[in-house]
Amino acid sequence: MTVAVKDNICTKDMPTTCSSAMLRNFKSPFDATVVRLLNNSGATIVGKANCDEFGMGSLNVHSVHGPVINPFQHPSSSVKWEERERRSAGGSSGGSGAAVAAACVMRNALATDTGGSVRLPASYCGIVGLKPSYGLISRWGVVSFADSLDCVGIIGRDAACTSKLFDILSVFDERDPTAARPTTREKARELCSEHMAEWVSSDATDLTNLRIGIPQEYFPTSLDKSIVSSFRRVVRALKHRGATVLPVSLPNTSYALSAYYVISSAEASSNLARYDGVQYGLHVPLPPGVKRRILLGTYALTADAFDNYFLQAQHLRQCIREDFMRVFRVPNPLARMKTAITTATTTPHDPAGVHVLLHLSAVRTAPLLDSDEQDGLHPSLAGLPALSVPIAAGAEGDGWPLGVTVVGQWGCEKMVLAVGASIEGVKREDVLGGE
Repeated sequence: MTVAVKDNICTKDMPTTCSSAMLRNFKSPFDATVVRLLNNSGATIVGKANCDEFGMGSLNVHSVHGPVINPFQHPSSSVKWEERERRSAGGSSGGSGAAVAAACVMRNALATDTGGSVRLPASYCGIVGLKPSYGLISRWGVVSFADSLDCVGIIGRDAACTSKLFDILSVFDERDPTAARPTTREKARELCSEHMAEWVSSDATDLTNLRIGIPQEYFPTSLDKSIVSSFRRVVRALKHRGATVLPVSLPNTSYALSAYYVISSAEASSNLARYDGVQYGLHVPLPPGVKRRILLGTYALTADAFDNYFLQAQHLRQCIREDFMRVFRVPNPLARMKTAITTATTTPHDPAGVHVLLHLSAVRTAPLLDSDEQDGLHPSLAGLPALSVPIAAGAEGDGWPLGVTVVGQWGCEKMVLAVGASIEGVKREDVLGGE
Protein backbone atom coordinates (compact mmCIF):
# COMPACT_ATOMS: atom_id res chain seq x y z
CA MET A 1 0.00 0.00 0.00
CA THR A 2 1.39 3.39 -1.00
CA VAL A 3 0.12 6.50 0.77
CA ALA A 4 0.67 10.25 0.61
CA VAL A 5 0.52 12.21 3.87
CA LYS A 6 -0.76 15.74 4.29
CA ASP A 7 1.93 18.23 5.22
CA ASN A 8 0.50 18.98 8.69
CA ILE A 9 1.00 15.38 9.88
CA CYS A 10 4.43 14.81 11.44
CA THR A 11 6.92 12.52 9.73
CA LYS A 12 10.43 12.18 11.11
CA ASP A 13 11.98 11.27 7.75
CA MET A 14 10.35 14.09 5.76
CA PRO A 15 9.82 17.80 6.37
CA THR A 16 6.54 18.88 7.97
CA THR A 17 5.96 22.50 6.97
CA CYS A 18 2.16 22.89 7.12
CA SER A 19 2.74 24.61 3.75
CA SER A 20 4.02 27.64 5.66
CA ALA A 21 7.25 29.59 5.33
CA MET A 22 7.17 29.74 9.13
CA LEU A 23 8.07 26.03 9.26
CA ARG A 24 10.17 25.75 6.11
CA ASN A 25 12.55 22.76 6.32
CA PHE A 26 11.23 21.75 9.77
CA LYS A 27 11.68 18.04 10.51
CA SER A 28 9.80 16.45 13.36
CA PRO A 29 11.82 14.22 15.72
CA PHE A 30 8.95 11.73 15.75
CA ASP A 31 6.24 10.21 13.58
CA ALA A 32 2.57 10.90 14.20
CA THR A 33 0.66 7.88 15.49
CA VAL A 34 -1.12 7.45 12.16
CA VAL A 35 2.23 7.45 10.35
CA ARG A 36 3.60 4.85 12.76
CA LEU A 37 0.53 2.67 12.19
CA LEU A 38 1.01 2.95 8.43
CA ASN A 39 4.66 1.96 8.70
CA ASN A 40 3.81 -0.98 10.97
CA SER A 41 1.23 -2.21 8.45
CA GLY A 42 3.85 -2.30 5.69
CA ALA A 43 2.58 0.76 3.85
CA THR A 44 4.98 2.95 1.89
CA ILE A 45 4.73 6.70 2.41
CA VAL A 46 5.68 8.24 -0.91
CA GLY A 47 5.70 11.89 0.14
CA LYS A 48 3.97 14.85 1.75
CA ALA A 49 0.92 16.47 0.17
CA ASN A 50 0.41 20.21 -0.26
CA CYS A 51 -2.31 21.93 1.76
CA ASP A 52 -3.60 25.35 2.73
CA GLU A 53 -1.28 26.97 5.27
CA PHE A 54 -1.86 25.39 8.70
CA GLY A 55 -4.96 23.73 7.23
CA MET A 56 -6.87 27.02 6.95
CA GLY A 57 -8.66 27.23 3.63
CA SER A 58 -11.10 25.50 1.33
CA LEU A 59 -9.46 25.86 -2.10
CA ASN A 60 -5.78 25.04 -1.41
CA VAL A 61 -4.50 28.32 -2.82
CA HIS A 62 -2.97 29.66 0.41
CA SER A 63 0.29 27.70 0.44
CA VAL A 64 3.95 28.60 0.32
CA HIS A 65 4.31 25.82 -2.26
CA GLY A 66 1.72 27.38 -4.56
CA PRO A 67 -1.87 26.39 -5.35
CA VAL A 68 -3.05 22.85 -6.06
CA ILE A 69 -4.62 22.41 -9.50
CA ASN A 70 -7.46 19.95 -9.95
CA PRO A 71 -6.06 17.09 -12.10
CA PHE A 72 -9.47 16.10 -13.48
CA GLN A 73 -9.63 16.08 -17.28
CA HIS A 74 -12.95 16.14 -19.06
CA PRO A 75 -13.14 12.99 -21.24
CA SER A 76 -14.29 14.99 -24.26
CA SER A 77 -11.70 17.73 -23.87
CA SER A 78 -9.07 18.09 -26.59
CA VAL A 79 -7.51 21.20 -25.08
CA LYS A 80 -3.90 20.83 -23.99
CA TRP A 81 -3.33 20.61 -20.23
CA GLU A 82 -1.35 23.85 -20.07
CA GLU A 83 -4.19 25.70 -21.82
CA ARG A 84 -7.07 24.42 -19.69
CA GLU A 85 -8.82 26.46 -17.06
CA ARG A 86 -7.29 26.11 -13.61
CA ARG A 87 -9.84 24.78 -11.16
CA SER A 88 -9.41 24.13 -7.48
CA ALA A 89 -8.80 20.66 -6.06
CA GLY A 90 -10.53 21.79 -2.86
CA GLY A 91 -9.00 22.42 0.51
CA SER A 92 -7.44 22.41 2.78
CA SER A 93 -6.39 18.87 1.77
CA GLY A 94 -6.21 19.58 -1.95
CA GLY A 95 -2.77 18.01 -2.34
CA SER A 96 -3.98 14.72 -0.88
CA GLY A 97 -7.04 14.75 -3.13
CA ALA A 98 -5.13 15.67 -6.28
CA ALA A 99 -2.48 13.00 -5.65
CA VAL A 100 -5.09 10.25 -5.46
CA ALA A 101 -7.23 11.62 -8.30
CA ALA A 102 -4.24 11.96 -10.62
CA ALA A 103 -3.84 8.15 -10.58
CA CYS A 104 -0.32 8.39 -9.22
CA VAL A 105 1.27 5.42 -7.49
CA MET A 106 -0.95 5.77 -4.41
CA ARG A 107 -4.60 4.80 -4.00
CA ASN A 108 -4.90 6.49 -0.61
CA ALA A 109 -3.76 9.63 1.15
CA LEU A 110 -3.99 10.87 4.71
CA ALA A 111 -5.51 14.28 5.25
CA THR A 112 -7.13 16.28 8.02
CA ASP A 113 -10.70 17.52 8.22
CA THR A 114 -11.74 20.44 10.42
CA GLY A 115 -14.75 21.73 8.49
CA GLY A 116 -14.90 19.74 5.26
CA SER A 117 -11.22 19.59 4.29
CA VAL A 118 -11.38 15.92 3.29
CA ARG A 119 -14.85 15.84 1.74
CA LEU A 120 -14.52 18.97 -0.40
CA PRO A 121 -11.37 17.78 -2.26
CA ALA A 122 -12.99 14.36 -2.68
CA SER A 123 -16.06 15.94 -4.25
CA TYR A 124 -14.12 18.25 -6.57
CA CYS A 125 -11.67 15.54 -7.68
CA GLY A 126 -14.17 12.70 -8.11
CA ILE A 127 -12.80 10.39 -5.41
CA VAL A 128 -13.79 9.15 -1.93
CA GLY A 129 -13.12 11.07 1.29
CA LEU A 130 -13.87 9.94 4.85
CA LYS A 131 -14.03 12.19 7.89
CA PRO A 132 -14.21 9.74 10.81
CA SER A 133 -16.04 10.17 14.09
CA TYR A 134 -14.21 12.60 16.33
CA GLY A 135 -11.86 10.64 18.59
CA LEU A 136 -11.66 7.39 16.60
CA ILE A 137 -8.36 8.09 14.78
CA SER A 138 -5.44 9.45 16.80
CA ARG A 139 -4.46 13.10 16.36
CA TRP A 140 -1.16 12.69 18.21
CA GLY A 141 1.55 14.20 16.03
CA VAL A 142 -0.87 16.26 13.94
CA VAL A 143 -0.29 20.03 13.93
CA SER A 144 -3.42 21.45 15.52
CA PHE A 145 -5.73 23.98 13.93
CA ALA A 146 -8.91 23.61 16.04
CA ASP A 147 -8.61 20.88 18.65
CA SER A 148 -12.32 20.14 19.09
CA LEU A 149 -12.88 19.84 15.33
CA ASP A 150 -9.68 18.40 13.83
CA CYS A 151 -9.82 14.80 12.58
CA VAL A 152 -7.36 12.73 10.58
CA GLY A 153 -9.27 11.71 7.47
CA ILE A 154 -8.73 9.32 4.59
CA ILE A 155 -8.90 10.02 0.86
CA GLY A 156 -9.08 7.02 -1.46
CA ARG A 157 -9.95 5.85 -4.94
CA ASP A 158 -12.98 3.92 -3.66
CA ALA A 159 -14.84 2.96 -0.50
CA ALA A 160 -13.12 -0.44 -0.23
CA CYS A 161 -9.55 0.88 0.03
CA THR A 162 -10.75 3.69 2.29
CA SER A 163 -12.33 1.12 4.61
CA LYS A 164 -9.12 -0.92 4.67
CA LEU A 165 -7.08 2.08 5.73
CA PHE A 166 -9.66 3.05 8.34
CA ASP A 167 -9.32 -0.40 9.93
CA ILE A 168 -5.56 0.15 10.25
CA LEU A 169 -5.83 3.61 11.79
CA SER A 170 -8.88 3.42 14.07
CA VAL A 171 -7.16 2.10 17.18
CA PHE A 172 -7.02 3.58 20.67
CA ASP A 173 -3.99 5.78 21.36
CA GLU A 174 -3.39 6.69 25.00
CA ARG A 175 -1.18 9.61 23.92
CA ASP A 176 -4.17 11.35 22.33
CA PRO A 177 -6.23 12.98 25.11
CA THR A 178 -9.25 13.22 22.78
CA ALA A 179 -9.22 9.51 21.84
CA ALA A 180 -12.42 7.56 22.49
CA ARG A 181 -11.93 4.86 25.11
CA PRO A 182 -11.94 1.16 24.08
CA THR A 183 -15.24 0.55 25.89
CA THR A 184 -16.90 3.38 23.95
CA ARG A 185 -15.56 2.01 20.67
CA GLU A 186 -16.90 -1.44 21.45
CA LYS A 187 -20.32 -0.04 22.36
CA ALA A 188 -20.41 1.87 19.06
CA ARG A 189 -19.47 -1.27 17.11
CA GLU A 190 -22.26 -3.24 18.77
CA LEU A 191 -24.89 -0.58 18.05
CA CYS A 192 -23.71 -0.21 14.47
CA SER A 193 -23.74 -3.97 13.83
CA GLU A 194 -27.19 -4.32 15.38
CA HIS A 195 -28.71 -1.70 13.10
CA MET A 196 -26.82 -2.75 9.99
CA ALA A 197 -28.39 -6.19 10.44
CA GLU A 198 -31.75 -4.54 9.75
CA TRP A 199 -30.88 -3.98 6.09
CA VAL A 200 -27.59 -5.67 5.10
CA SER A 201 -28.10 -8.89 3.14
CA SER A 202 -26.07 -11.28 1.02
CA ASP A 203 -27.27 -9.37 -2.05
CA ALA A 204 -25.28 -6.13 -2.08
CA THR A 205 -27.81 -4.55 -4.44
CA ASP A 206 -30.72 -5.14 -2.03
CA LEU A 207 -31.15 -2.12 0.25
CA THR A 208 -34.55 -3.10 1.65
CA ASN A 209 -35.11 -1.65 5.15
CA LEU A 210 -32.29 0.89 4.77
CA ARG A 211 -33.68 4.26 5.85
CA ILE A 212 -32.03 7.35 4.34
CA GLY A 213 -32.80 10.90 5.43
CA ILE A 214 -32.48 13.93 3.14
CA PRO A 215 -31.89 17.14 5.16
CA GLN A 216 -34.21 19.70 3.61
CA GLU A 217 -32.13 22.66 4.80
CA TYR A 218 -29.12 21.50 2.77
CA PHE A 219 -30.71 22.35 -0.58
CA PRO A 220 -30.91 26.12 -1.11
CA THR A 221 -32.99 27.39 -4.01
CA SER A 222 -29.82 28.79 -5.61
CA LEU A 223 -28.46 25.29 -6.38
CA ASP A 224 -27.81 24.58 -10.04
CA LYS A 225 -30.61 22.47 -11.51
CA SER A 226 -28.22 20.01 -13.16
CA ILE A 227 -26.59 19.27 -9.80
CA VAL A 228 -29.93 18.75 -8.09
CA SER A 229 -31.06 16.56 -10.97
CA SER A 230 -27.99 14.33 -10.64
CA PHE A 231 -28.60 13.99 -6.90
CA ARG A 232 -32.24 13.06 -7.47
CA ARG A 233 -31.24 10.36 -9.92
CA VAL A 234 -28.97 8.81 -7.28
CA VAL A 235 -31.83 8.91 -4.80
CA ARG A 236 -34.15 7.22 -7.29
CA ALA A 237 -31.58 4.51 -7.95
CA LEU A 238 -31.30 3.84 -4.20
CA LYS A 239 -35.08 3.69 -3.93
CA HIS A 240 -35.15 1.24 -6.83
CA ARG A 241 -32.88 -1.03 -4.80
CA GLY A 242 -35.28 -1.00 -1.88
CA ALA A 243 -34.09 1.88 0.30
CA THR A 244 -36.63 4.10 2.02
CA VAL A 245 -35.81 7.78 1.51
CA LEU A 246 -37.37 10.33 3.84
CA PRO A 247 -37.18 14.11 4.19
CA VAL A 248 -35.78 15.22 7.56
CA SER A 249 -35.31 18.61 9.16
CA LEU A 250 -32.17 19.95 10.84
CA PRO A 251 -33.53 23.35 11.87
CA ASN A 252 -30.30 24.83 13.24
CA THR A 253 -28.41 24.37 9.97
CA SER A 254 -28.21 28.09 9.24
CA TYR A 255 -26.18 28.74 12.40
CA ALA A 256 -23.39 26.30 11.55
CA LEU A 257 -21.13 28.70 9.64
CA SER A 258 -21.16 31.35 12.37
CA ALA A 259 -20.58 28.81 15.14
CA TYR A 260 -17.78 27.14 13.19
CA TYR A 261 -15.84 30.33 12.51
CA VAL A 262 -16.01 31.51 16.11
CA ILE A 263 -15.01 28.15 17.63
CA SER A 264 -12.34 27.27 15.08
CA SER A 265 -10.80 30.75 15.17
CA ALA A 266 -10.73 30.80 18.97
CA GLU A 267 -8.97 27.45 19.08
CA ALA A 268 -6.62 28.44 16.25
CA SER A 269 -5.58 31.61 18.08
CA SER A 270 -4.48 29.47 21.00
CA ASN A 271 -2.75 26.79 18.93
CA LEU A 272 -0.87 29.20 16.66
CA ALA A 273 0.33 31.49 19.44
CA ARG A 274 3.55 29.46 19.61
CA TYR A 275 4.56 30.46 16.06
CA ASP A 276 5.97 33.84 17.00
CA GLY A 277 9.16 33.70 14.95
CA VAL A 278 11.20 34.22 18.11
CA GLN A 279 10.95 31.16 20.34
CA TYR A 280 9.43 28.93 17.66
CA GLY A 281 9.30 29.07 13.88
CA LEU A 282 11.08 31.30 11.41
CA HIS A 283 10.76 35.08 11.53
CA VAL A 284 8.43 35.43 8.55
CA PRO A 285 4.95 36.93 8.29
CA LEU A 286 1.83 34.79 8.36
CA PRO A 287 -0.61 35.17 5.43
CA PRO A 288 -3.68 37.43 5.78
CA GLY A 289 -6.14 34.52 6.11
CA VAL A 290 -4.29 33.01 9.05
CA LYS A 291 -3.87 36.42 10.70
CA ARG A 292 -7.57 37.11 10.30
CA ARG A 293 -8.54 33.89 12.09
CA ILE A 294 -6.05 34.50 14.89
CA LEU A 295 -7.35 38.04 15.45
CA LEU A 296 -10.99 36.93 15.34
CA GLY A 297 -10.30 34.07 17.73
CA THR A 298 -8.33 36.24 20.13
CA TYR A 299 -11.19 38.74 20.26
CA ALA A 300 -13.79 36.00 20.80
CA LEU A 301 -11.86 34.84 23.88
CA THR A 302 -11.57 38.29 25.48
CA ALA A 303 -13.57 39.08 28.60
CA ASP A 304 -15.80 41.48 26.69
CA ALA A 305 -16.70 39.04 23.91
CA PHE A 306 -16.47 35.60 25.54
CA ASP A 307 -20.12 35.32 26.62
CA ASN A 308 -21.59 36.93 23.51
CA TYR A 309 -19.52 35.03 20.96
CA PHE A 310 -17.65 31.95 22.16
CA LEU A 311 -20.26 30.66 24.62
CA GLN A 312 -23.08 31.39 22.18
CA ALA A 313 -21.21 29.51 19.46
CA GLN A 314 -20.83 26.51 21.78
CA HIS A 315 -24.55 26.65 22.54
CA LEU A 316 -25.36 26.66 18.83
CA ARG A 317 -22.99 23.73 18.34
CA GLN A 318 -24.94 21.73 20.91
CA CYS A 319 -28.20 22.61 19.14
CA ILE A 320 -26.73 21.28 15.88
CA ARG A 321 -25.67 18.06 17.65
CA GLU A 322 -29.20 17.62 18.99
CA ASP A 323 -30.64 18.11 15.50
CA PHE A 324 -28.68 15.07 14.35
CA MET A 325 -29.61 13.04 17.41
CA ARG A 326 -33.30 13.61 16.73
CA VAL A 327 -33.21 12.04 13.29
CA PHE A 328 -30.93 9.01 13.71
CA ARG A 329 -32.32 5.56 14.32
CA VAL A 330 -29.05 4.46 15.93
CA PRO A 331 -28.55 5.72 19.51
CA ASN A 332 -25.51 7.85 20.25
CA PRO A 333 -22.99 5.69 22.16
CA LEU A 334 -21.52 8.84 23.73
CA ALA A 335 -24.78 9.69 25.51
CA ARG A 336 -24.28 9.07 29.23
CA MET A 337 -27.95 9.27 30.00
CA LYS A 338 -31.17 9.42 28.03
CA THR A 339 -32.67 12.87 27.94
CA ALA A 340 -36.07 13.96 26.76
CA ILE A 341 -34.48 14.35 23.33
CA THR A 342 -32.50 11.13 23.01
CA THR A 343 -35.15 8.92 24.56
CA ALA A 344 -37.78 10.08 22.10
CA THR A 345 -35.75 10.18 18.93
CA THR A 346 -32.75 7.85 18.92
CA THR A 347 -34.10 4.59 20.32
CA PRO A 348 -33.26 1.57 18.11
CA HIS A 349 -36.90 0.98 17.23
CA ASP A 350 -37.95 4.55 16.50
CA PRO A 351 -39.92 4.15 13.26
CA ALA A 352 -39.19 7.76 12.28
CA GLY A 353 -35.43 7.40 12.64
CA VAL A 354 -33.02 7.01 9.73
CA HIS A 355 -29.82 4.98 9.48
CA VAL A 356 -27.89 7.63 7.53
CA LEU A 357 -28.29 11.07 6.01
CA LEU A 358 -27.51 11.89 2.39
CA HIS A 359 -26.73 15.29 0.89
CA LEU A 360 -24.53 16.96 -1.70
CA SER A 361 -20.87 17.25 -0.70
CA ALA A 362 -20.63 20.71 -2.27
CA VAL A 363 -23.03 23.22 -3.74
CA ARG A 364 -21.15 23.21 -7.05
CA THR A 365 -18.41 21.48 -8.99
CA ALA A 366 -14.78 22.57 -8.64
CA PRO A 367 -14.58 26.38 -8.75
CA LEU A 368 -11.83 28.53 -10.21
CA LEU A 369 -8.85 29.30 -8.01
CA ASP A 370 -10.02 32.81 -7.15
CA SER A 371 -13.36 31.66 -5.73
CA ASP A 372 -14.40 30.86 -2.16
CA GLU A 373 -16.15 27.87 -0.63
CA GLN A 374 -17.05 26.34 2.74
CA ASP A 375 -19.08 23.16 3.04
CA GLY A 376 -19.23 20.16 5.35
CA LEU A 377 -19.40 22.06 8.64
CA HIS A 378 -22.36 20.32 10.24
CA PRO A 379 -20.94 16.79 10.72
CA SER A 380 -17.70 18.39 11.93
CA LEU A 381 -19.48 20.40 14.61
CA ALA A 382 -21.36 17.26 15.70
CA GLY A 383 -18.29 15.00 15.53
CA LEU A 384 -20.02 12.53 13.21
CA PRO A 385 -18.59 10.32 10.42
CA ALA A 386 -19.13 11.64 6.90
CA LEU A 387 -18.14 10.04 3.60
CA SER A 388 -18.06 11.83 0.24
CA VAL A 389 -18.64 9.50 -2.72
CA PRO A 390 -18.47 10.62 -6.38
CA ILE A 391 -21.60 10.54 -8.52
CA ALA A 392 -22.11 11.03 -12.25
CA ALA A 393 -22.73 14.75 -11.97
CA GLY A 394 -22.27 17.11 -14.84
CA ALA A 395 -24.21 15.15 -17.44
CA GLU A 396 -26.32 18.25 -17.86
CA GLY A 397 -23.81 20.70 -16.40
CA ASP A 398 -20.11 21.38 -16.87
CA GLY A 399 -18.92 17.76 -16.84
CA TRP A 400 -16.80 18.10 -13.69
CA PRO A 401 -17.09 15.67 -10.75
CA LEU A 402 -19.34 16.11 -7.76
CA GLY A 403 -19.90 14.00 -4.67
CA VAL A 404 -22.68 13.09 -2.29
CA THR A 405 -22.03 12.78 1.42
CA VAL A 406 -23.27 9.97 3.66
CA VAL A 407 -23.48 10.96 7.34
CA GLY A 408 -23.96 8.44 10.14
CA GLN A 409 -24.22 8.21 13.89
CA TRP A 410 -21.02 8.47 15.94
CA GLY A 411 -18.93 5.33 15.51
CA CYS A 412 -20.93 4.03 12.55
CA GLU A 413 -18.15 4.23 9.96
CA LYS A 414 -18.87 0.71 8.74
CA MET A 415 -22.47 1.64 8.03
CA VAL A 416 -21.46 4.85 6.27
CA LEU A 417 -18.87 3.00 4.17
CA ALA A 418 -21.38 0.27 3.29
CA VAL A 419 -23.88 2.84 2.03
CA GLY A 420 -21.06 4.57 0.16
CA ALA A 421 -20.13 1.30 -1.52
CA SER A 422 -23.77 0.86 -2.53
CA ILE A 423 -23.75 4.30 -4.15
CA GLU A 424 -20.57 3.34 -6.00
CA GLY A 425 -22.37 0.21 -7.15
CA VAL A 426 -25.19 2.16 -8.72
CA LYS A 427 -24.52 1.61 -12.41
CA ARG A 428 -24.19 4.59 -14.71
CA GLU A 429 -27.41 3.69 -16.46
CA ASP A 430 -29.20 3.77 -13.09
CA VAL A 431 -27.92 7.29 -12.42
CA LEU A 432 -28.43 8.64 -15.91
CA GLY A 433 -31.77 6.99 -16.52
CA GLY A 434 -34.93 8.82 -17.31
CA GLU A 435 -36.60 11.37 -15.10
